[in-house]
Amino acid sequence: MKRLPLKNKNLFGLVLAGGKSSRMGKDKSILKYHKKSQIEYAFALLDKYCERTFVSNTKSQSTLKEHQKLPQIHDIYKDIGPLGGILTAFKKYPVKAWLILACDLPFVDNKTISTLVQKRDRTKPVTCYRSTYNNLPEPLCAIFEKKARKKLESSLKKNITCPRKILMGLPVKLLKLNKKNELDNINTKEEYKNAISNNK
Repeated sequence: MKRLPLKNKNLFGLVLAGGKSSRMGKDKSILKYHKKSQIEYAFALLDKYCERTFVSNTKSQSTLKEHQKLPQIHDIYKDIGPLGGILTAFKKYPVKAWLILACDLPFVDNKTISTLVQKRDRTKPVTCYRSTYNNLPEPLCAIFEKKARKKLESSLKKNITCPRKILMGLPVKLLKLNKKNELDNINTKEEYKNAISNNK
């Protein structure tokens, strides 16, 4: 019997699922890549390592059967993308660090998350991966320490809502990805078909 990883006290997990999925034409959180919906798959990945785990979504998504059984935090910030979900989580639990994972990253696996947790640098505001395409920080699979909250809020006041742009101005801990496509996101029906084919 495999020994389960220890949950990390004061580290909460958040699966970002509040996007509009306009290019996909269907809610990306309920697509299946791993014999279960992506929201359930991502939730399970984070829940292995976090004291508590939540789904960041909108009230309209809360009635989806794939979401109903999972703890939820509804976005209170409108039209600012992933930053809204992260800031909402910090507002609800301000003394916790947050392990963030977007729901449209189907190639993330247990090794992706375990490496992130094991190599976490608590002295930095954020621990994240470096993109294999442009060497920039990847904000949607990352650990945001509680000290990052003020940086995010001050950026929002300056109308900077792109998480990557915010991280580019912070002294973050950057990690090397295990696989090149590990953090590739899926946004269109064609990309979804290709991902399913490659996952067989």
